[in-house]
Amino acid sequence: MDTALLVKALGAFFAIMNPFVNLPIFLGMTSGQEPASQRRTAHRTVLATAIMCAVVAATGSGLLRLFGVSIDEFRVAGGLVLLTIALGMLSGHGSSAHEGSGEEKAHQAQQAASSDVSFYPMTFPMLVGPGTITTIVVLYSQASGAEGYVAVFVAMAAVIALMGVVLHFAGSIGHHMSLTLRTIMTRLMGMVLAAIAVGMLAAGLKALLPGLAG
Repeated sequence: MDTALLVKALGAFFAIMNPFVNLPIFLGMTSGQEPASQRRTAHRTVLATAIMCAVVAATGSGLLRLFGVSIDEFRVAGGLVLLTIALGMLSGHGSSAHEGSGEEKAHQAQQAASSDVSFYPMTFPMLVGPGTITTIVVLYSQASGAEGYVAVFVAMAAVIALMGVVLHFAGSIGHHMSLTLRTIMTRLMGMVLAAIAVGMLAAGLKALLPGLAG
């Protein structure tokens, strides 16, 4: 297994899909549910997230080729998206690219009050939004051989499994998570994500504009 890629992928997936950062959103969306119903929503959310991540991993590169977009072009565009999300996390204001616009948030609140929220908005766009999709496609493009693909898959599966545990015990964990802890974690993950975004931008620009490299 490609250990370096595994560590990088773990950091990237944990930063963009961080279950602890998304926990308050899940609790808010399911605040009117009984504990058993809340756990069922958590299980559906994790299943939908796993399926959507698998679909993106299997079809992402093919879709780029279909639209005539090179991986380096996507890496630059994706790096900008991730950087926007990271800056939102660092500022504490969030990012519309990851959480939706004001109008979309209002619709999400209506969705939470009237129907199942496991796919929309929890899976998409909260957990598997543009940032996560970009991360999956770029990391798989960097994988070299079976060891690289396995490393990215293991990292993605580990973060999704952790998410399953956190959301299953959402009520108990949320009760013990202070606002200070959530704020520190959000800022820290914002820094990690910003560093990953800069790396994506640098790699993509060097490939597209070789003069920058030398």
